[in-house]
Amino acid sequence: MLVCPAEQAQCRAVLRSCDDRKVWDFRTHVDQSCRYSEEFVNIYYDCMDKKRRNLTRLYLDKSTLVWNGNAVSGQEALSEFFESLPSSEFQVQTLDCQPVHEQATQGQTTLLVVTGGTVKFEGNKQRFFNQNFLLTAQATPNNDQPVWKIASDCFRFQDWNS
Repeated sequence: MLVCPAEQAQCRAVLRSCDDRKVWDFRTHVDQSCRYSEEFVNIYYDCMDKKRRNLTRLYLDKSTLVWNGNAVSGQEALSEFFESLPSSEFQVQTLDCQPVHEQATQGQTTLLVVTGGTVKFEGNKQRFFNQNFLLTAQATPNNDQPVWKIASDCFRFQDWNS
């Protein structure tokens, strides 16, 4: 099938417009993800330091936390684990986030959030840490903003030999 040059130009313009929209939509999605991630990180570490009894509310019922290689799963076990930790002072120094492609999560809106910084647990020296969260969006009936819950959490101290 032959297409005249004017039709070709029009088709190219439409395709460019679609590509621009996809890029804009992706940028918007990434920007929203960053805002959600910053809000989440502020809430999470505030709870960890000051309101630990509320921390499990941020986790899905069947979430898994891997703390320095030790797995903890389920609300009750998470609650017991967090209560067993000494009081803490977290200082987040790095934050990175990205949306996880929906093909990898069976259509579930998911964010990967990576933090790093220092933590001082009472009675212990200050240490560097790294923490990775997979957050999933939970629909809420009366709000168009998603509620983010932790599906997976991996915490690790970052110690260097000096």
